[in-house]
Amino acid sequence: MLLYHGSPQIVRKPRILIPNRTLDYGIGFYTTTSEQQAHDWALRRISSGACGYVNVYEFDETAAAALKRLIFSNPPEDDWVDFVYANRNNRGFTHDNDLVYGPVANDRVYAAFALYEQGLLNKQELILELKTYTLIDQMVFHTDKALKYLKFIEAKEARP
Repeated sequence: MLLYHGSPQIVRKPRILIPNRTLDYGIGFYTTTSEQQAHDWALRRISSGACGYVNVYEFDETAAAALKRLIFSNPPEDDWVDFVYANRNNRGFTHDNDLVYGPVANDRVYAAFALYEQGLLNKQELILELKTYTLIDQMVFHTDKALKYLKFIEAKEARP
């Protein structure tokens, strides 16, 4: 399976880095099956006139079968909302998954989720709202053990 990671730099050896902000799936190395999504992520993180990169990886799903995974196969759902909420709002929240797979929150999802966090939507209203969106996926590698199943293929320039 091909996975993509958008970045201001070429990332030949992915690492688990602690972000400077809260993220939907917590600390980890974020990838997607959407090359366009990775391209968009790369462009968001560069300054004007700079070049970003779409890093391309091969993920060996068969060999990685022993990893502990959390997969949100029918998102959005209650468990997904709870997991994202915990990562975004409960300082120090951790889990023991090697990999987490599910939808990524784009700008529209962030706006709807913000209404939920402020108590202006309940969980079921949020889920109904999110079901009207086309959601892109993300696969997040949370452990060095999981990263061993990623093989760097190439980096493509990402320009506006």
